[in-house]
Amino acid sequence: MQYRKLGNNEQLSAIGLGCMSMSHAYGVPDDEESIATLHHALDLGINFWDTADVYGSGKNEELISKVLVPNRDKIFISTKFGFTQDAGGNMVFNGSPAYMRQAVEASLKRLKIDTIDLYYAHRIDPNVPVEEMVGGMAELVKAGKVRYLGLSEASVSSIKKAHAVHPISAVQSEYSLLTRDVENNVLPACQELGITFVPFSPLARGLMTNTLNLSELPDTDFRKKLPRYQQEYQDNNQKLAAAFADLATQMSCSPAQLAISWVLAQGENIIPIPGTKKRDKLTDNAGSVDVKLTDQNLQQIEELLAKYPNTGNRYDEASEKMVDRDSK
Repeated sequence: MQYRKLGNNEQLSAIGLGCMSMSHAYGVPDDEESIATLHHALDLGINFWDTADVYGSGKNEELISKVLVPNRDKIFISTKFGFTQDAGGNMVFNGSPAYMRQAVEASLKRLKIDTIDLYYAHRIDPNVPVEEMVGGMAELVKAGKVRYLGLSEASVSSIKKAHAVHPISAVQSEYSLLTRDVENNVLPACQELGITFVPFSPLARGLMTNTLNLSELPDTDFRKKLPRYQQEYQDNNQKLAAAFADLATQMSCSPAQLAISWVLAQGENIIPIPGTKKRDKLTDNAGSVDVKLTDQNLQQIEELLAKYPNTGNRYDEASEKMVDRDSK
């Protein structure tokens, strides 16, 4: 494994492990395989693990604790707070300092640790000033509950407001060959401020592995709700994935390795966190750090993407409303 720095501090594996799918959103949980995958991550030198209190309603943090606790000094653990349900059972976001104080204690209890390495606000709360939210998070640092602070799906203006209150070490957002809006403003801002950018779903939620049959996803799969994985875009996206897999073969790597290596090539301050609950896929993902792309390779990828532009949006309307964006 190769390593990159979180800001100017921690040495983190150049790819992390997104743990959401072990307990949430994709298919049926398999705790035994997930535990084996977590141990395998340690064997591979993947020390940056990502979870959230909302994943499996806390079950993901509890699952991770089984491997985290006996290996605490080997793992840099990040989790997130903020998503909760209103009285009607609808998912809402609460970024208030009062709520985060409850949330951090609950996460610490489930993880069975004293301090969280990286604590993210899972979204930006439109009803709570960013400065107030991050001020509350900074108090958690002073109290020794967390070490570093992060934001998820944040706009440049929110990142800068937050960073002025307390150093923001990481900004997490979706970034892949098919989701590139952060390139316009967020990535440059992170580079300017010395913030590590952490892409989730660098494989476009599995699409770029060329192993998904979009028409056969079960109704319980989170992707069924997202435009990119629905009928009107399926033909385009299945053809894109197949052509991308052919290109990967020409470059002597797997499609997953090619997709992740492309993300890694976009900046030294980038640490993607592809998610999986299976050991073989983790091994495949880890090999991406050894794939070196030339300028010609990068151009080939751009030309291929241009042939299949009808990829669809990454989020449905409800999820999109929770993404913080700067007004145009």
